[in-house]
Amino acid sequence: MSGDGPADDGSLGVFGRFLTLWVALAMAAGVALGTGVPGLFDAVAALEVARVNLVVGVLIWVMIFPMMVNVDLASLGHIGDRPKGLVITLVVNWLIKPFTMLALGILFLEILFADLIPADMARAYVAGLILLGAAPCTAMVFVWSHLARGDPTYTLVQVSVNDLILVLAFAPLVALLLGVADVDVPWETLLLSVGLYVVIPLAAGLLARRVLLARGGPARVTAFTEAVKPATVLGLLATVVLLFGFQGTVILTQPLTIALIAVPLLVQGYGIFAVAYVWGWLWRVPFAVAAPAALIGTSNFFELAVAVAIGLFGLQSGAALATVVGVLVEVPVMLSLVALTRRTRHLFPAGAARPS
Repeated sequence: MSGDGPADDGSLGVFGRFLTLWVALAMAAGVALGTGVPGLFDAVAALEVARVNLVVGVLIWVMIFPMMVNVDLASLGHIGDRPKGLVITLVVNWLIKPFTMLALGILFLEILFADLIPADMARAYVAGLILLGAAPCTAMVFVWSHLARGDPTYTLVQVSVNDLILVLAFAPLVALLLGVADVDVPWETLLLSVGLYVVIPLAAGLLARRVLLARGGPARVTAFTEAVKPATVLGLLATVVLLFGFQGTVILTQPLTIALIAVPLLVQGYGIFAVAYVWGWLWRVPFAVAAPAALIGTSNFFELAVAVAIGLFGLQSGAALATVVGVLVEVPVMLSLVALTRRTRHLFPAGAARPS
């Protein structure tokens, strides 16, 4: 891929380029429906098994499954190629990001904004931020990497390794951080959520990928994921409508809440990117590897965070609301960071697109 023309921006598609707008409209629709037709949302809330809402569970699966089809275990054979980028990604994702998100959540929501947010709600919002911080992105990061001129093969390696770590580390890491934040951890529900929204979708995605490759190769996989993309979009927007429908009264009576939750998310996003990007620059990592490494660390697997927040704390919880605010904040932040990487690529070694 060459050039810096507007065609690249089109690779996001109408949905990607205006994701913030669609999410904002879904939020508005949810608030309107939640306050206008509360009985509808009461009926949806009643469809629950073991604290897992069946309607939301289906929607989350619709969002997550196509992402898991893109996971290529064969790419793990390239882990040893240019290890610096992978080291940056893993250290930032698992040793820095979750803990800074916890610290920023407590600093802003429980200390600096203590006069604006009740203590119990502040803890709930921090719990949602923890879930976002502990879930590295696995899908949209391919778009960010593409727009930033990242190496697609290396990005796939990074995402695949992250997914495998996610299966093992997400539950204990979240439990640890929630404990530090003085939030009770329902272990059974947490493990059930990880199984439903990570382990089973990953296994199903790997199986589907194997079948698609056998029937048409990589092109068939790409065609499948493109074909189901509209369903993924609708699943995301429908989930947002439900979440904000349950939060409608809170949002209308406390409009400042959304802005307050967004503050630590903005600081975290730009701060984590700076750590990873400057580290790549100091380590003289080629741009095609350094840019995706920083972008992966900044982006979140918000679909998983939303699902687990609902499972652990409920559809009407502050934690669920915080994860949805993360969706709204992430897109403009990531687009601004992609633009920054494209303007600063000359500061990094060019390197080869792939190992020679």
